Amino acid sequence: MNIIYFLKLQAQTTETDSLLMDMMQDDSSISFLEILSQGGLLMIPLFILSVLTIYVIAERWRSLENSKMDINHTLNSIESLLKSGSQQRAIQYCEEFDKPLARILKAGIRKLGRPIVDIQDSIRKAGKKEIFQLEKRMNWLATIAGVAPLIGFTGTVTGMIRAFMDIQSLQGNVNPSVLAGGIWEALITTATGLIVGIIAFGFYNYLLGKINRMIFELENASADFVDLLQAPTPKKRQED
Repeated sequence: MNIIYFLKLQAQTTETDSLLMDMMQDDSSISFLEILSQGGLLMIPLFILSVLTIYVIAERWRSLENSKMDINHTLNSIESLLKSGSQQRAIQYCEEFDKPLARILKAGIRKLGRPIVDIQDSIRKAGKKEIFQLEKRMNWLATIAGVAPLIGFTGTVTGMIRAFMDIQSLQGNVNPSVLAGGIWEALITTATGLIVGIIAFGFYNYLLGKINRMIFELENASADFVDLLQAPTPKKRQED
């Protein structure tokens, strides 16, 4: 009898566990969008900010990757072309690459024959334009990193206001289910705002580091290019 009772109890326990698993699966079947919809209207600007964050990160990442160039190979190729007297071919070589370094060097090559100060000014101006393009839209990420958490905290305030309004309307005779809507709004908007802000802030610093490294490399390459241009000058004077 004890064995039969034990088997029945085990079967009931297994049945209960299966029911609990089904309930957990039903609860987890709530879609992510349904959860976010509980955050109220403030989820709309947070959604827009999240889309902008993804767009800026992807666009800047692709732009920086496409801007990379083998500096030593480029300078050596231009040096050989200039030493052979092929200024136009050097310009054409730069035009083959739609990259910041190539555009900066092309601006300097076009000023060949003028005083070195003019060449340096041309390179400096071209460099400023390229730096501006490299830093393009980075202020969007910085703004989103600051604004998204603030919108999330605003959702916390509005959610708590909604909860207390429910308490007042029911004259204190409330249960947790009545307050659930306001609590959902408070927690979801705060969490979403923090997540969007953290992602934007993290990638802002990461991409800014890549941009600063690229700017440093462009400045060094520009200085090497100016030294390269000054090298042939004494030879020509000796020949004269």
